[in-house]
Amino acid sequence: MLGFLKEPVVVTAKINVSLVALTVMGLVSRLWGLCYPRAVVFDEVYYGQFVSLYMKRIFFVDDSGPPFGHMLLALGGYLGGFDGNFLWNRIGAEYSMNVPVWSLRLLPALAGALCVPLAYQILAELHFSHCAALGAALLILLENSLITQSRFMLLESILIFFILLAVLSYLKFYNLQKHSAFSGSWWFWLLLTGVACSCAVGVKYMGLFTYMLLLATAGLHFWHMIGDQNLSNVSLLCHFLARGLALIIIPMGLYLSFFYIHLALLYRSGPHDQIMTSAFQASLEGGLARITQGQPLEVAYGSQITLRNVLGKPMQCWLHSHTNTYPIRYENGRGSSHQQQVTCYPFKDVNNWWIVKDPGMQQLVVSNPPRPVRHGHIVQLVHGITTRYLNTHDVAAPLSPHSQEVSCYIDYNISMPAQNLWRVEIVNRESDTDVWKTILSEVRFVHVNTSAVLKLSGASLPEWGYRQLEVVGEKLSKGYHQSMLWNVEEHRYGKSQEQKEREVELHSPTQMDISKNLSFMAKFTELQWKILTLKNEDTEHKYSSSALDWITMDTNIAYWLHPTSGAQIHLLGNVATWASANAAALVYLCLSLWYLLRRRRKIYDIPEDAWQLWMAAGGICGGGWAVNYLPFFLMEKTLFLYHYLPAVTFQILLIPVVLQHLSDHLCRSVLLKSMFSALVVAWFSWVYFVYCTFSPLTYGQPALAPAELRALRWKDTWNILIRKQ
Repeated sequence: MLGFLKEPVVVTAKINVSLVALTVMGLVSRLWGLCYPRAVVFDEVYYGQFVSLYMKRIFFVDDSGPPFGHMLLALGGYLGGFDGNFLWNRIGAEYSMNVPVWSLRLLPALAGALCVPLAYQILAELHFSHCAALGAALLILLENSLITQSRFMLLESILIFFILLAVLSYLKFYNLQKHSAFSGSWWFWLLLTGVACSCAVGVKYMGLFTYMLLLATAGLHFWHMIGDQNLSNVSLLCHFLARGLALIIIPMGLYLSFFYIHLALLYRSGPHDQIMTSAFQASLEGGLARITQGQPLEVAYGSQITLRNVLGKPMQCWLHSHTNTYPIRYENGRGSSHQQQVTCYPFKDVNNWWIVKDPGMQQLVVSNPPRPVRHGHIVQLVHGITTRYLNTHDVAAPLSPHSQEVSCYIDYNISMPAQNLWRVEIVNRESDTDVWKTILSEVRFVHVNTSAVLKLSGASLPEWGYRQLEVVGEKLSKGYHQSMLWNVEEHRYGKSQEQKEREVELHSPTQMDISKNLSFMAKFTELQWKILTLKNEDTEHKYSSSALDWITMDTNIAYWLHPTSGAQIHLLGNVATWASANAAALVYLCLSLWYLLRRRRKIYDIPEDAWQLWMAAGGICGGGWAVNYLPFFLMEKTLFLYHYLPAVTFQILLIPVVLQHLSDHLCRSVLLKSMFSALVVAWFSWVYFVYCTFSPLTYGQPALAPAELRALRWKDTWNILIRKQ
């Protein structure tokens, strides 16, 4: 039974020394002097704020993308013991001693370092030679822009890592397809493809471009499988389901999990709450939750409520009134009703309170038992402090003359009878008998007499309206625009019929016992929509650029400048590599068109297997460049050079592909091959020379003299910073 112990247990392993050496060199190039400079570098001022909020568990919204990348940066802070206490308000600010700079920059640096061996393996899986794969890895290793971007608390290196991992995983899976379908390794690489794609999208939505490329590639490969007569229908169905599970279902589930963890970590109220709905705000600890905790759930006749506009633009605001009236005449000569103003006010105020009244009864208190208001019921809204009825009539609104004025009715104007009946329409109801609920119900108020809908126009009133936002009655109301929707935010059951007692009641906090919690899917849907639709004002940045500037590298970004010396860090690519990548892309395109034309004439210049290899490499490398670059021409956002890094990474991989093809198929004699090899060595020496020349701007040290800095300004459009003597 124990016979196996008579012989020694021997484990053998194949180690690719080149791969190990490349990994070590990648780690050294990215990790060396990682704590330098010990100051905020460019967008660290942006991402650092989110790391601090994670450390303090405070909710935030970042419109730049999903939360997975931010969580990875926060993980570095957590591992380093960061407490979140640092003021991220200025590029170049010195880090205090409580900030673990090395830990915060570690994960981006590791991701950037691992891109070097990934490049090697991708070329190897595309069936190119060891020299071509080694060349691809060395080009990534010596790319100044990738080194700079991976040495700081930024997301691009993490994004590129997951993109390359997804490509490599799919290539390994595809190469196992013919001989090891449904084996353990086949499943591993297929599942890893989906996981890496989901992680790439979770870091930045730019990862979606490569994900779509791999889905298209997988679809094309499966289309070819359908024509394989050796595969049965059952086998094809299994292949289809396996790909659907690994490349669609699992990535979607993983993407949801990023938000689940994000929301679980950030459970406290913070400065970004205000753009979320009242229901979302009430689900967070502190903030609105402290006000709304324990409020009655069902709105009843006699309820005292505040009404928040669902749109939240141009800012969150609540339906409001005050004793001031509309001017008798506006500056343009139009007249008004001279009744009490109704506005939308962006601050908490006692004048935001309204009482829901039953038109058939005079009492302004909740009966016992309460009579809930349901969808379709007719109500009157009484302003809590002034006791005037919410009213609209056929008078033009002050700033929106095509809409009706909304006022609080003053009965001394006998020429304008009261028109203060409103029908409650619950837009997100589940049935026509739904009860109007606090926070949860999104309600549209339809004026009974004129069918106008209570709407926030968003325009700011003049001085006579205290610059508050205009509220109108919109007659032509098609659909349910959010500016027409309102939800009850604060709510209490009114108990006082006398006005003075009711005013005291309106100033007091609510103390009823009922809880309101959103489901994860409801919170995810709202947060995802905010991320996709929330737009910061795009302003011209000193270092912003256009997509056309990137190809010729006519732009750079100054990331950091030493406060006293000339030491500085720039995002600047290796000129030799970028120029060679452009040339390789042009050669690939021209050769491909030439081959296609010749093949159309039944002239085959290269063997079929070489043609398939050429097209596969172009689809991955050239296609990767195209899908990660061309969409920026359609984007209306402020662009920076670092947006081009995923695309240029794929373009760099195309260089050894073209070089090997030229050597194998166009250099037909020994002499030509030798001359070509010598040129490649000379060219690579140029790449290394450029890397060394610009390394002081990549690593920020050593500090250069003004004359040396001027010598590095190879293009007039580069903004190299030179201090005045």
